[in-house]
Amino acid sequence: MLSFLVWLMLLFLCWPIALLALVMYPLVWLVLLPFRLLGVGVEAVFELLRAIVLLPARVLGYSPGR
Repeated sequence: MLSFLVWLMLLFLCWPIALLALVMYPLVWLVLLPFRLLGVGVEAVFELLRAIVLLPARVLGYSPGR
């Protein structure tokens, strides 16, 4: 909601830049999408490594919630 209000202020103050931002937003989102997918993959690998490292402790009965 805040970003919409900022965009409305920009539209009021300088409408060409606001329209350019409106057109460029989906393009920038598409360019950044592979980096987000890469981030999800890297996070999954780190979680897998964490689970492998902590497996012996979990087998012995350690529970992180205690």
